[in-house]
Amino acid sequence: MTRVLVVEDDPQLVRALVINMQARRYGVDAAPDGATALRLAAARQPDVVILDLGLPDMDGVDVLRALRGWSRVPVLVLSARRSSGEKVAALDAGADDYITKPFSMDELLARLRAAVRRTEDITPSAGTTRVVTADFTIDLLAKKVVRGGTDVRLTPTEWQLLEILVIHPGRLVTQKHLLQEVWGVSQRNKTNYLRVYMAQLRRKLESDPSHPRYLITEPGMGYRFEG
Repeated sequence: MTRVLVVEDDPQLVRALVINMQARRYGVDAAPDGATALRLAAARQPDVVILDLGLPDMDGVDVLRALRGWSRVPVLVLSARRSSGEKVAALDAGADDYITKPFSMDELLARLRAAVRRTEDITPSAGTTRVVTADFTIDLLAKKVVRGGTDVRLTPTEWQLLEILVIHPGRLVTQKHLLQEVWGVSQRNKTNYLRVYMAQLRRKLESDPSHPRYLITEPGMGYRFEG
């Protein structure tokens, strides 16, 4: 059973989310504040987290940063904050998706299913289970990146983007393909998502993120990985 942790302080919304998700056979835990959320995340090991940003004890972005200190669980932000700056801040902190209130329950459930799919294995092409560069090593089977002898912490979305590029070395992967594979058909025009996540990957992997050696942008078209 897929376990979902709902972090939200509105009891009516929590009840609606729990009813809808349990009807679809998800296991659901709920936390009304950030401290409870972090405690439950450690104890219950959810498969997906749905996170409100306006919590009574701390900002949801701080909860997200704390969670990312030890977990790669997919996090869907569910917030009334609609500005692009707020969205980028949440994505930079490690969110995998951002849904604004008010929202469609069907859309939320579709995003939830997409987040679950992103954690499933992608079968690597023959001969590409391990990629070694001068700066880092990628183990596709172990879903692990090591740079300078230290594990690199990647969010599930960062990992999936990297994995798609790495299993097609030297080949252009279009923006449309990446968006559809990672976020689903409904997000094929959200190129700003790609820019945010590729910038995060470069900061974590490239020696000089402003002049990338491995994660190359093909302007207006997409990205490619040069090993």
